[in-house]
Amino acid sequence: MNKLPDTLQRFVFENTPIRGNLVNLTSTLQLALNKQHLPVGLKRALGELMAASALLTATLKMSGSLVLQIQSKGALKLLVVECNSDFGIRATAKWKGEVSDEQSLFDLMSQGQFMITLDPKDGRQAYQGIVALEGDSISTILENYMLRSEQIDTKIWLHCDGNAAAGMLLQKLPDTMNQVTKTEDLSAQDLDAWNRIGHLADTITDDELLNLPTETILTRLFHEEDVRLFEASNTKFHCSCSRESVSGMLRMLGNDEITSIIEEQGKIEVNCDFCNAHYSFDKVDATQLMVSEVTTKAHPEVH
Repeated sequence: MNKLPDTLQRFVFENTPIRGNLVNLTSTLQLALNKQHLPVGLKRALGELMAASALLTATLKMSGSLVLQIQSKGALKLLVVECNSDFGIRATAKWKGEVSDEQSLFDLMSQGQFMITLDPKDGRQAYQGIVALEGDSISTILENYMLRSEQIDTKIWLHCDGNAAAGMLLQKLPDTMNQVTKTEDLSAQDLDAWNRIGHLADTITDDELLNLPTETILTRLFHEEDVRLFEASNTKFHCSCSRESVSGMLRMLGNDEITSIIEEQGKIEVNCDFCNAHYSFDKVDATQLMVSEVTTKAHPEVH
């Protein structure tokens, strides 16, 4: 089938409190993951988590980043995906020991937990929620998190074949009308619409989700519903690492640690886990880092 564009599209069901998003990731997925040597099962899991990050970011009124993390005490140590408000996405995984292509995400986890972080990037405090993993799929984990932590009814469909990823989200927004004026009839209508639309959405197949354009999916699933589709947003791979950010991380180690590494290895080398970019700092660079740290401490009010 023809390659679909990397896009995120929002839609709403008119006269209901229900909204949705659909996302397709092909180039975004490949650029994010192809420089990493990932087992097939973890690549598929990261693809689903990348699609989910875009779907959830589209529901937020925030300029910053959404970070989704799955941590475990099993062979899998960490899955992490970051999506910014412009739908720039990056992702990586960490594991221990041998992992075969046949092993799935859930084969590799033990005592896992899920974390979602909202980082406004504007000086405001970041928010982080942490819960135990509930469910046997990434979709179910996220649905349970949204219901228990955010009290928002959410349904999510995700699929990744290792080369492309796609996802669909539906949300029933909380009642916006005052409870005194919100009639029982209207509440019942909203619930009926949520159940009906969710039942229709459950008929989508992984192949349809991955390969059909948004307009075709909405027509097939909801041809009797009044759906309004909004203009598409483009997704892309984006890694925010830079020599400046790595320098800041090294300064946090302190002068003694920087000096120790230089004396032992002759230089400091750092590889970005997300994009595999390589940063090297020789003795002269390290001296400048330490001078910069001293200057910062002497003038803490300067930003």
